Amino acid sequence: MRHTLRNQLEEDGYVVLEDFLRPAECDELLAAGLELTKQAPDSDDKTIFSTLENDKQQLKDKYFLESNDKISFFFEAQAVGPDGKLQVDPSVSLNKVGHALHLLHPIFRCYTYSDRVKAICQELGFREPAVVQSMYIYKNPGLGGEVVAHQDATYLYSEPVPPIGFWIALEDATIQNGCLWMARGSHKSGVHRRLIRNPDKESKQALIYDKGAPVYPQSGFTPVPVSKGTCILIHGHVVHKSAQNKSDKSRHAYTFHVVERQDNAYSPDNWLQEGENAPFQNVYTTPQIV
Repeated sequence: MRHTLRNQLEEDGYVVLEDFLRPAECDELLAAGLELTKQAPDSDDKTIFSTLENDKQQLKDKYFLESNDKISFFFEAQAVGPDGKLQVDPSVSLNKVGHALHLLHPIFRCYTYSDRVKAICQELGFREPAVVQSMYIYKNPGLGGEVVAHQDATYLYSEPVPPIGFWIALEDATIQNGCLWMARGSHKSGVHRRLIRNPDKESKQALIYDKGAPVYPQSGFTPVPVSKGTCILIHGHVVHKSAQNKSDKSRHAYTFHVVERQDNAYSPDNWLQEGENAPFQNVYTTPQIV
């Protein structure tokens, strides 16, 4: 098993692990995700999350940069009116919550540093795996925005060993409600572009891309619908995306990224750096409960 999991990730760029979580465990995480919607800020200054290229707000936004060691809230563009007020029920207004749930929230911490995650890291050959960020993704019905084709290493660059994403479906992910689409084998062509901290300190843009957006042919993508409780392991260089959720069913997911710390360089240019309250802790030695 140890050999095959690693081989499949290196061959395809992703691996589908069914029944990674039991339905009741998914329900516990879902309840925690819904509870977070009640804690979202009610101020007029709501941070919108979008992966679309023309939306530069997030790149300029201090809130995003400072979310490395906090539980921060990012709203869907369609959920917020021009006046900053919510146009939908708060329970369906969020795009995601991040980026330190794995350390600061007891339930998400428990699942992130579980024996199952440790075992997967061992099978993948990690010597000193560390979780660098985590996100609860809502993909709400009718609102859940498109996530454009990207590589995770664009945002979390490390070399020579790339980061690995754990993407856990807390509800069935279907083509209708915005499941992942993977470009199988695309990880073999290196990192196509990076989002880096702007070396020009005078600029208002804190983060910049080092190259223009690559164009990926639609024919290269395969939909990966999965059932509740499935974990998709995502190679940091594989190109993937998800469509807007146009259905009447949500597609909640919990995701986190692991990087190798031993003989591997995590780029100081990455937007996300270790925070005082969110060190990059070893998966093998970090307790599930504080």
